[in-house]
Amino acid sequence: MKRDLPPLTALRAFEAAARHGRMTAAAEELHVTPGAVSRQVRLLEEVLGVPLFEGPKSKPRLTEAGRTLAPRLADAFDGIEAATQAARAVQAAVLDVSCLSTFLMRWLIPRLYRFTAQFPGIDVRLRAAEGPVEPERDRFDAVITIVPEGPLATGEERLFPEWLGPVGTPALCATITGTEDLTQVPLLHTKTRPDAWTGWTPAPPAGAWYEHYYFTLEAAGAGLGLCLAPWHLVATDIGSGRLVAPLGFTRSGFEYRLKTRRHAAAGLDPFRTWLKAEAATQAMPDQSAPTDDTGRERAYAASSLPST
Repeated sequence: MKRDLPPLTALRAFEAAARHGRMTAAAEELHVTPGAVSRQVRLLEEVLGVPLFEGPKSKPRLTEAGRTLAPRLADAFDGIEAATQAARAVQAAVLDVSCLSTFLMRWLIPRLYRFTAQFPGIDVRLRAAEGPVEPERDRFDAVITIVPEGPLATGEERLFPEWLGPVGTPALCATITGTEDLTQVPLLHTKTRPDAWTGWTPAPPAGAWYEHYYFTLEAAGAGLGLCLAPWHLVATDIGSGRLVAPLGFTRSGFEYRLKTRRHAAAGLDPFRTWLKAEAATQAMPDQSAPTDDTGRERAYAASSLPST
């Protein structure tokens, strides 16, 4: 039976525009110009013989016909996506995972061999996030992200809370017994988290700035200064004695979460189970070190969202 369908490109353009509510956002998703999206939507309107959008171009609204078509078309594309994912899984399970770059390098990759040994047929493809990432919008099966502690959103699961504390080489930290001593040593800063030190010292002294947390951690390990580091990223270095945390760690008010896609690849379930098990074995920092965390968690929660 011959199918009587409008052009697929026109259907894709309308579905994306209806979902985002803006032609520009749809264009970004489809990697075309906003004008190209508008032309495809107009073509679909001509084929159907009804308007699908109304109102000003800057804030288009769906017409009754558009509201009827949009959810059914979204379900249809979800079905196509699920079918193609299933077809790929016949040959090999490919799992696309996104997370913050330093977390990727210092936490996930060092543990990933255990997952690969247990599930050799699942190809985990990792990508470092360069900004906010959403599983549905950016086509990732799983996204590991950091957000303020609070209620979970749909499709989210908690991994572990973030703990922060000043770390440095044993030689550099030998004379640090309280937060007042932080003004006597170089403090290292990260551009992706510029306000990190405000919870520990009201007027952090000037020090070197680095583009990413990974660079800052390496600088701390080289004795260039103190870095305010997440516990889970330096636990191995502290265990080996390469770094010490003279003032201990305190909760930052942020936590790591796993976000997943509705129609994800077949390998998502074992990866989710493995990741949560790894997170559960993440040791918490030793709280015996002296620290005064009064108001510190509040300061972190009010600061900009970390990007490490």
